[in-house]
Amino acid sequence: MRDLDQLRTTLRRIDRRGYKAYQDIAGDYRIDRCSTLHVDHVQGDPFAAPSKLRLRISQSEAAFPPALFDTYVRRLALADFLARRVELAIRRLTKGHRGSGKSGRIDIDVGGQEVLERTAILVTDGFVEARIQAGLPAAGRSVLARDAEAMLCEELPGIARHALCWNATPREACECFVHCVDNQEAIRDQLASRGLVAFVADGSVLPRASGATDQALEKDAIVFRSDPSLRVDFDLPHPVMGENGPKRSIAGLGVPKGITLVVGGGYHGKSTLLQALQRGVYPHIPGDGREYVVTDPDAVKIRAEDGRRVENVDISTFIDQLPQGRGTTDFCSDDASGSTSQAANIVEALEVGAQVLLLDEDTSATNFMVRDARMQALVNKQHEPITPFLDRVRELYEQLGVSSVLVMGGCGDYFDVADTVILMRDYLPSNVTEEARRVASEHPTQRRSETSSPLRQVAQRMPIADSFDPSRGRRSVKIDAKSVDLIFFGEDDIELRCVEQLLDRSQTRAVGYAIHRAASAHIDGRLSLGEVLDLLEDELDASGLDGLDPFRRGDSHPGNFARPRRYEIAAAINRLRTVRVRRVE
Repeated sequence: MRDLDQLRTTLRRIDRRGYKAYQDIAGDYRIDRCSTLHVDHVQGDPFAAPSKLRLRISQSEAAFPPALFDTYVRRLALADFLARRVELAIRRLTKGHRGSGKSGRIDIDVGGQEVLERTAILVTDGFVEARIQAGLPAAGRSVLARDAEAMLCEELPGIARHALCWNATPREACECFVHCVDNQEAIRDQLASRGLVAFVADGSVLPRASGATDQALEKDAIVFRSDPSLRVDFDLPHPVMGENGPKRSIAGLGVPKGITLVVGGGYHGKSTLLQALQRGVYPHIPGDGREYVVTDPDAVKIRAEDGRRVENVDISTFIDQLPQGRGTTDFCSDDASGSTSQAANIVEALEVGAQVLLLDEDTSATNFMVRDARMQALVNKQHEPITPFLDRVRELYEQLGVSSVLVMGGCGDYFDVADTVILMRDYLPSNVTEEARRVASEHPTQRRSETSSPLRQVAQRMPIADSFDPSRGRRSVKIDAKSVDLIFFGEDDIELRCVEQLLDRSQTRAVGYAIHRAASAHIDGRLSLGEVLDLLEDELDASGLDGLDPFRRGDSHPGNFARPRRYEIAAAINRLRTVRVRRVE
């Protein structure tokens, strides 16, 4: 392994040469006896994707207490905290732009308000490593050696010392961060045994500052307070600050299993509560306002999605007997309607293990959710292929154990099937279940149930390996996330604008590469999609996200990945327009 003096010598030798001369610096360099710099990939052009580098410090020098990373959850939290520390150090210690294109820019992949497993930081018993991107300085397309020397030999070692060592870490903030995430996951682990699908702590701030940010609303924010009849307490592994000092328990609203309606007037917080619940499948950073909004990890947001492709999905539980005798037990469409897409979204989520469905009437197909008595009188059931969700939601829970949380502002017919009704008024919840039942009794619906057949067992499907082609031009694998809701997969685009529980491009990028990994390693025409995802998750649990990069060699920088859930991977597979599946008989 070379040292930084040799790196300086190389840089001075290639000064003002063509940009490709930077290839000479690829390799490993010793910063001091405990830390190293690894130049894994050198960009070919100052306007190309930045170079990939790693900063590694041995634990003998980094010296983070083992109690901060002795479990998966704590290691996840510490890594996320350190990524944010590296980002802060980059802003404080670097000069930023130097020259052409991306010259001088240093970045690390960090999250927003949620805490995800990422490739940005690796914490092990032996070392701590930051995986970063850097634009090597250039004037036009010529090497700027002096600026590169300052970046690589001075700034990056300074970042490592300031962000990757315990003696330079704000210890109280670090411990608070790790303990907060650990507490959230402790609550999540207890939800099922407590008969709950979600928990919203008293004192939470659910509204966001605007529709363009996930930052909490600070000015005039209404602090969440649970209804006493739905209040539950959870014991925590780490103390939280209460009104009278630290305490080892937390109280708040428990959302029970079954069918829960969230009702209320417009702009009173119904959809805001649901949005907090759908993001609550992930842990949040301290101070977010939603850090103690904790949802069952198998909760999936469902919505209508006009225009999506549907491949061989049995939607007959909800939609059957289409005109011209078209069947729906193997429904296919390149341009699904609102109702057929919503039916397919539910069935596909159940197929891979969803236990909680989250629905908002604002993003649902009206005719899929309900047909009222007047419409039933005008349009006879024999001419209506849709069995509304209203007539199936009870069966989903009683036969499959699948709970539903529904935001309803305009349809009181759901009172007849609800187990719990929560009224939101001024962003505060009230338990109005008994009042809703009284209303339902005093004003009985005139509609008839339109269930004409039993709830069908969810059909399993086997994806076909050769329907996944990630190649483009001369590249055997060309995958990228153009945005959080768009994947380039070979020659095809995967549109994910209605997959609402994806968070950022790194997670979407990981979805794309996870599809390729599943197709190349696990999809063999004999395994169901659920079984394929089981194997993929086992692999990620055992080896982490690094293996998603098909071109990675040794310990090199794997690229920027954040771990997705199985539900978002499945959603992307189901929206890949080339994919073919066979039914499991």
